[in-house]
Amino acid sequence: MSHPARRLHSLHIRQGHPDFLDLPWELPLEAWPERSPRVVEVPRGLSRHVVVFVSYGATIYAFKETPARVAQREYDLLRGLEERRLPSVVPVGLAVQTEEGLEAAPGDRPGLLITQYLASSLPYRALFMHQGLERYRSRLLDAMAGLLVRLHLGGFFWGDCSLSNVLFRRDAGELQAYAVDAETSELHEQLSAGQREMDLQIMEENIAGGLADLSARVELAEELPQELEAWQETAASIRQRYERLWAEINRELILQPHESYRIHERIRTLNDLGFSVGEVELVASGQGSQLRMRTIVTDREYHRHQLHSLTGIVAEERQASLLLNELREMKATLTRKLDRSVPLSVAAFRWLDERYHPTLSRLQKDLGRVADTAELYCQVLEHKWFLSERAKRDVGLDAALQDYVALTRKQPGIVPLLEDAARAAGSSSQEVEEEPPRTPPATRSAG
Repeated sequence: MSHPARRLHSLHIRQGHPDFLDLPWELPLEAWPERSPRVVEVPRGLSRHVVVFVSYGATIYAFKETPARVAQREYDLLRGLEERRLPSVVPVGLAVQTEEGLEAAPGDRPGLLITQYLASSLPYRALFMHQGLERYRSRLLDAMAGLLVRLHLGGFFWGDCSLSNVLFRRDAGELQAYAVDAETSELHEQLSAGQREMDLQIMEENIAGGLADLSARVELAEELPQELEAWQETAASIRQRYERLWAEINRELILQPHESYRIHERIRTLNDLGFSVGEVELVASGQGSQLRMRTIVTDREYHRHQLHSLTGIVAEERQASLLLNELREMKATLTRKLDRSVPLSVAAFRWLDERYHPTLSRLQKDLGRVADTAELYCQVLEHKWFLSERAKRDVGLDAALQDYVALTRKQPGIVPLLEDAARAAGSSSQEVEEEPPRTPPATRSAG
């Protein structure tokens, strides 16, 4: 099949990524799978644009073709999301092509937005189509609600919230959601009530339609609804969860002068939900000596920050919360054993050395390498809890580990996804494994 000839007009790549110059820039994106051994298949959602994934060593990148002005705008929005530490894919670069013999305004030329593929992620369709992932379906509702709350707190108006524009990561039995499309979006200092309401309405319509379309195309489990009305109820449920979480985050307290302890209680409540509190605002309530307390939330990564500062482990929020609980258990054990108080930092060092790293080494020896090691360890902890409940005693980590490996060999779907790069290497030539030169943060021009 012949394709119109193109050439690379400009290429802007952020520091620390390949230069991508070995890709077939003389062709439109849709023709790349025919010409480049770097093109790989990964789990993906639906898209109205041509999207191609390429593998460079241990990293996979997504290329999406849109008009150059649209690609530039989305790139800038994704950079804004990254700067505000909001959950989304990472923008890597931007390319512009020209078509031979065709004059076009700069903004109408073919543009390619380049993002880094979210490792260990799943599109929503995989949660309904793959055996072994059924238990995550109900978690999808909370993940979507939590994602919208975080984006709205950060001043992000999505404009096209749908399941196809979200990727999910498993998080200690739950899901964390990430935005992967910002084509119709806007960034503001703060969203108005009207903007939030419009986003919620769009979300309800898109999600109900997307789930109804999926149920028409795929034979789903009998317990799942098949009618549009039922999916509309599901979308409305996401909105209800969103509104409950939004109300809790923005709830104000009226304090008496002697009730300063309630300030700490309020902060702990938000921390338990995973939110970090940046400021506490106390103002006169207009009712005598009473004060009105308002908390200013910064992000939903409280436990992630705490775990990383103690151990250097990068984990999802609920994974971090679960691992911190085991750190505190180790601290209590050491305190009893040594008959003196032990700092949490010391317990963290012992935990890494005696539990976390040895367990992962044994798991990877038995099961192979996986992309999300924190999730794998959390699954073992969850399995330990299940076995202990059944035995009415603590079965211990070693017994849980052995039983988990045996179970996994029978039901491989419960294991976090194998490393994306390893999957890509299995379907590509050896050339994919060669690491190309990394680029400085500069704009390349061609032609």
